[in-house]
Amino acid sequence: MKRIDIQKETVNTGVVAQEWRSRLMAAAMPERISVLSRFFKTGPGEYGEGDVFIGLYVPDNRRISQDYSNVSLEVIDGMLDEKIHEFRLAAFLALVRRYRKAGSDAGRMDIADFYMSRGHRADNWDLVDLSAPYILGEEIVAGRFLDAIDRLIDSGNLWLQRIAVVSMLPSIRRAQFGLPLAVCRRMLPHSHDLMRKAVGWMLREIGKRDQSELIGFLDAHVPECSSVTLSYAVERLDPELRQHYRRLRRASRDT
Repeated sequence: MKRIDIQKETVNTGVVAQEWRSRLMAAAMPERISVLSRFFKTGPGEYGEGDVFIGLYVPDNRRISQDYSNVSLEVIDGMLDEKIHEFRLAAFLALVRRYRKAGSDAGRMDIADFYMSRGHRADNWDLVDLSAPYILGEEIVAGRFLDAIDRLIDSGNLWLQRIAVVSMLPSIRRAQFGLPLAVCRRMLPHSHDLMRKAVGWMLREIGKRDQSELIGFLDAHVPECSSVTLSYAVERLDPELRQHYRRLRRASRDT
């Protein structure tokens, strides 16, 4: 298939989008569809109900979609509206690469604005986890979009709330723990396992870099932790400490 010069703004957006989708379809493995459908909980009443897969590995998706990071936002927006899960992921992967290649703060902020306006389309956990830290998370580290965290948490939307939590990763990796710990504290009462896992994951990442920060948080808040959150949070602690906090949590529920 003859490749289109996607750098040219004059290229018809529909043709570019069709080429992108065709390349993704060509790399798909239909035999993986049933596995992915079960893994991402697409059955009736599950969090991914109705999601459609074509069986594409993420590295293959990333390899293809990096070629489309400079297409018009209209093309990316159209991909985000697609029913097929991997097409939506492709759009987010292209947007992440576009953000990384941006040559100025203004350019990065424009991409982050676009991402925030389309965050609701990241409607499964992998779509969130492969985009939020690398766009919103980097903006948070730069001191921008801080007010977005409150809006996301207060939205009541599981996926937007997960964006708020997972976007804490870049701050954690730079040992900036204040905001991540505050976000984790706010999300402890959340009832959904996907959020409980996300909070536990962030706490574990904090503990990997500064165990005293994790210990201080658990000492103050372990009664509020779900068993899922605690299990993730203490995964890297010594066995004695893991058991200590599990006992504390159980005791708090017996009183």
